[in-house]
Amino acid sequence: MMIRNLLLTTIITSCTCLASPLLAQEQEQAQEIDATTGATKQEGVSKLANAISRLHIGGYGEVAYSRNYYSNHVSRYTDPKDEHRNDPSHGKFDIPHAVLNIGYDFGKGWSFGMEIEYEHGGTGTAYEKENEEGGEWEQEQEKGGEVELEQFWIQKSFAQWANIRAGHIVVPVGLNNSAHEPMNFFTVYRPEGENTIIPSTWHQTGVSFWGRYKKVRYEAQFLAGLNAMNFTNENWIKKGAASPLEFEPATKYGLALRGDWYATEGVRIGLSGYYGHTIGNSATNDATGVEATYRGAVEVGSLDFTIKRWNWVIRGQIDYGHLGDAEQLAYLADRRDKTSPYHHSKRVSSNAYAFGVEAGYDVFSQIAKLRGKEKLYVFGRYENYDSYASATNGVEYKYLKKQRMALGINYMPLKQIVVKAEYSKRFLRSDYNNEPSFNVGIAWQGWFL
Repeated sequence: MMIRNLLLTTIITSCTCLASPLLAQEQEQAQEIDATTGATKQEGVSKLANAISRLHIGGYGEVAYSRNYYSNHVSRYTDPKDEHRNDPSHGKFDIPHAVLNIGYDFGKGWSFGMEIEYEHGGTGTAYEKENEEGGEWEQEQEKGGEVELEQFWIQKSFAQWANIRAGHIVVPVGLNNSAHEPMNFFTVYRPEGENTIIPSTWHQTGVSFWGRYKKVRYEAQFLAGLNAMNFTNENWIKKGAASPLEFEPATKYGLALRGDWYATEGVRIGLSGYYGHTIGNSATNDATGVEATYRGAVEVGSLDFTIKRWNWVIRGQIDYGHLGDAEQLAYLADRRDKTSPYHHSKRVSSNAYAFGVEAGYDVFSQIAKLRGKEKLYVFGRYENYDSYASATNGVEYKYLKKQRMALGINYMPLKQIVVKAEYSKRFLRSDYNNEPSFNVGIAWQGWFL
């Protein structure tokens, strides 16, 4: 062992001695180059600084805790009073959203943006060798949640009033989609009604024309259509933008429009809508079946507003939607095939709606030492929504009509950070049990660079 160590030491020392003159020579040459090309080096530093100034990195995230004082049993709505009235409460920790935004300004009006979102902590699988199964390798799901590329676009700006964006973009239908970051709502989770019936955050591949002229901002989008295979009775068209495939089907198309009027300081009124065909927008279609005969036209209209004045923040929205040929969804081949990756709920309502309003007052605005430094909003919110608002196929799901009230606080020690707490309660029809809960969360959003 001593001989081996001695040989290793000798080899290392010899290599170092041989390399030293070469290293010294390279260092001397580098010093000479720096002395003669100082301007070139400075130019490189300037280019790097310019590139960094064009790069934008940011994001937002939320961490939440909930305690729900009602049953979470699968049959709590089919047999609510007798069996599940006094079921124990349940709680959860959650990371609803963790988002990274990256943008870059190429110059001459060209820019790029992307957004990667981890919902509920992301997802993951792993292989494990199971001793209990005789040493067999098994694949197991290690983590739930989703990982999504919510934005990936390139944009050309001609003027403030004329911009074209192409790629994967956010569809700004409704208040929640146009302002989905956690500083844009008081509740711990995103507003429940709108989040129940339409996609959130709604993102699809397409092209957008947008701009602003004086007090009006406008946007028109041409998109891949929604997929009726993913519509459900509990969430209406919410999952229609998702695809279990490696691509986004675009046999059918959709059109989204939005306009915002900034009437005066702190007051905005928005109007948005969507129209598109959804039946037949899947990977395979039956040329002689339902897909060839019906369109499944989706129409959504939304009116929303925001008021930020006199230490008040007030927000509200009304959404109403109609699904044509809703009764035909029960006959779509892939919805009836239990092996398909689509939803197999046979009944989807032809109508759905959601409206809600929230108001919060900054208490710290009345305290001189805290005014303008920190904020403490005391807020209330009311929502009313129904994802099965019409008795399609002669069936009613009465438990899907819900009202929700929430009271709570938002404490903002900094502009980019908010701590939230609320007590809320869902009010269902008298046949069912109401659903109270307590939620606490902390969220942030901002740009690092």
